[in-house]
Amino acid sequence: MKAIVYEKHGSPDVLGIEEIEKPVPGESEVLIRVRAASVNPADWRLAKTAPYMRRIFFRMSKAKVIGPGIDVAGQVGTVGRNAT
Repeated sequence: MKAIVYEKHGSPDVLGIEEIEKPVPGESEVLIRVRAASVNPADWRLAKTAPYMRRIFFRMSKAKVIGPGIDVAGQVGTVGRNAT
């Protein structure tokens, strides 16, 4: 599957489209087939933040974000066994 990713902080020029392995949802998670995504202020701030600050932020939260596009719309594709 294709994903927009960034490996360093900076301007929008650091964003790139890459082919990544399709994620498998955990027991209490769902996998969404994304039809539309937006970039919000949180995405912009994370891209502009130094890498060590991103690591601190994600260690403190339970988020599994690997790239921009936290706001999404789509269809539920796969449901974990304990997801409600």
